[in-house]
Amino acid sequence: MPKPLTIILFIAQVLILLLSAYRATGQGLPRPKLRVRVVLLDSRQAPLVGASVQLTSRTDSTERVNALTDTLGVATVLLHTDQPYALRATAMGMKPLNKGIRPTATQTTFRFSMETDVQSLNTVTVTAKKPLLRQQDDMTIVDPTPIADISTNAYDLMEKTPGLFLDQDGNVYISSATPATIYINGREQKLSAADLATLLKSLPPNSIERMEIMRTPSAKYDASGSGGAVNIVLKRGVKLGRTGSISGNMNQGRFGNQGLGISLNNSEGNRSSYLNINYNRRNSYEQLTTNRQLTGNRSISQTAYTRLPGDGLFVGYGLGYELTKKWSLNLDGRANYGYSNSFSENETQIRQRDGGALLTSNQNRLGNTGTAKSLTQEVSATYKIDSLGSQWTVDGSYNYTSNQTAQGFTTQFLQPAQATLIGDGSINTNRHFVTLQTDLRYRLRGQITLETGLKTAIQQFDSRTSYTTETDGIRLPDRFRTNAFDYNEAIHAGYLQGSKQLGSVLLKVGVRAENTNMNGHQRIPRDTTFQLHRTDLFPYIYLSRRVAKIAGFELRSYLVYRRSITRPTYDFLNPFARFIDQYLYETGNPALQPQFTQNLEANVSVDEMPILAVGRNYTQNLFTSVLYQDPVNSSVAYRTYANLGQNRETYFRLLAGIPPGGRFFFVVAAQYSHTDYEGFYEGKPLNFSRGSWRLFTYQQLKLDGRSTLTVNAFCLLNGQQQFYELGTFGNVNLSLNRQFMNRKLTATLVVSDPFYTNRTAFTLNQGNILADGTRQSDTRRVGLTVRYNFGLKRREERQNPFNIDALDRGSR
Repeated sequence: MPKPLTIILFIAQVLILLLSAYRATGQGLPRPKLRVRVVLLDSRQAPLVGASVQLTSRTDSTERVNALTDTLGVATVLLHTDQPYALRATAMGMKPLNKGIRPTATQTTFRFSMETDVQSLNTVTVTAKKPLLRQQDDMTIVDPTPIADISTNAYDLMEKTPGLFLDQDGNVYISSATPATIYINGREQKLSAADLATLLKSLPPNSIERMEIMRTPSAKYDASGSGGAVNIVLKRGVKLGRTGSISGNMNQGRFGNQGLGISLNNSEGNRSSYLNINYNRRNSYEQLTTNRQLTGNRSISQTAYTRLPGDGLFVGYGLGYELTKKWSLNLDGRANYGYSNSFSENETQIRQRDGGALLTSNQNRLGNTGTAKSLTQEVSATYKIDSLGSQWTVDGSYNYTSNQTAQGFTTQFLQPAQATLIGDGSINTNRHFVTLQTDLRYRLRGQITLETGLKTAIQQFDSRTSYTTETDGIRLPDRFRTNAFDYNEAIHAGYLQGSKQLGSVLLKVGVRAENTNMNGHQRIPRDTTFQLHRTDLFPYIYLSRRVAKIAGFELRSYLVYRRSITRPTYDFLNPFARFIDQYLYETGNPALQPQFTQNLEANVSVDEMPILAVGRNYTQNLFTSVLYQDPVNSSVAYRTYANLGQNRETYFRLLAGIPPGGRFFFVVAAQYSHTDYEGFYEGKPLNFSRGSWRLFTYQQLKLDGRSTLTVNAFCLLNGQQQFYELGTFGNVNLSLNRQFMNRKLTATLVVSDPFYTNRTAFTLNQGNILADGTRQSDTRRVGLTVRYNFGLKRREERQNPFNIDALDRGSR
């Protein structure tokens, strides 16, 4: 794998050649195109969201460009340099705007204010369509609106998003075998995969404004995203007066789920606010079957069946203030409460492989009753320096999570017969997480943008576990399962990056420095303190160039490189043995070192729709979950983490589709990944190679003006999860959407996994471990979701009823 310096020099040489060719051939060619930003504001200088912009060339009236403004009131288009255009803008409740503009190399941003026109409120209709996926610089933007209508929560919505893959543990994957980092409103969620999945299952799908998929995040983002990053941007108060929705859903598999939610938005003058409340009741099951060979010509088989009922309450709220034309302040908060009461049964048998004679048989019953609470409060301030997009932001957030679980278990020893083992315990964890961040983006003349910022993230975590066991009426402390430890983490970071538009070429270069401090201290049963202090640099290079324009569509190429880090968490480092059952336990490794990944990806998009990508991930000092047999008792295995060596992953991704707007719309994506491991496992050389395919599709057919049929599906062929080889599995979801009551009431019938193909078979064949098994859950379901949207007029607009139907029709 080439070194970072070699890659940087290579890209610089390519850039010089491109610029030379551009300058040498620029004479006599048509004027190049610039990326032009049209900013539309209301009379209070607030952004106008969803305004329609049309630009017509004054020299060629057949050349027309249409666009919609985003949440910042910005519409981005490609226009010829130094050529006059007629601009016409329309927005709900505003008088039409007609202006003339002439983009130049020194002026690519045009800012206009539109006047209020109450009389036209009912006549303005937004007809442009938002694409489901679009490429914006180094990230893919997902508009979740069409998927939200067929989803019951944010977790369900992400499962249906083309290009994202969620495993049964709640990890999210983009284009790497390493899970992606999840952000909410630009802040990393320091949660386990299970806790994060619980949070997303409580988040209503219509509270998400967009998702930003970053396979190679820029230097502005944390360097801990070696598997990429997904930023979930939640809706805030929108400039549409008073609006809201009430929704209810239910679905039935073997067990049933139910949910009820309400969403309110209010905007008056320089203030906006929102409130989301969502309650859900979940019930499902999971069945896991495993077989593992033991020494002495024996094998162990286990079948575990788990019921997973639970209740969740989510509350999201926010206030926005425009203090002046330049200063704005936002307060956002989220609270989540969950209750679970799960129950599982695990049957274990050890047999002689020759003849199948039963040697050992026992049955475990385990019950967990727990509560999970989380509270997040965020505050941010933004100062708009100029009309070109320069701004300074300062924000801070505090997050508190608490999990309390009471556990009871019994083990019946059937063969050979022994006294029943009874036990109980409590598991209590608390986490405090504080982040402080400031970012400055400054646009200079000559199409130069500079970005810099500082960030501090401090985490404090404590865990207290206490167990007792009872045999023949004698109750004793269980020292094997009882432990207590504290963990503190502080990561301080700073970054600097700049971008420059060079004709049709956009170059962005940056670097991020992160100082990591970890300190773990186990108090019970013995002291196993571990510490880590280090500082690392993470370069970033992004190159984009307009290649051609074919049949009116712009073809653009991208090249991205970044170095990133994956740090072991406290669970990976804590060496205390955690009991799972009589034949399996897990333990951390305090000697575990972080792994570093270099990612290089080249991709192509057509009119901001990503269609082709080729990339390589090269990971050094790779750590992963490994399974060993206990040296004392071969019937027992333990799971831990170890640095094994290096990993090379090469992937190819292809996406095709029809843009939204017509009667039929579809997206089809395929990705092939080939992974090569080189290292040592159990003191012996480890060489492992495997290729896998991921297939996705999203298809939508408008049956008539009010009914829509949607199909989305995925399939994973020969998948890989760490050292586990996965069999082929997938999922198909069907939905029928129908609108009633002047399009304010929407009913959606959903059928999930009708063929029951979302079942996983796995094999592990590494070192002395040979195991296989299957895993399945309650995925085949039929459900109904009903949502009613309502809008109330502003006080200054009481002469005319408020109509949000036109916007709803145009944005879906």
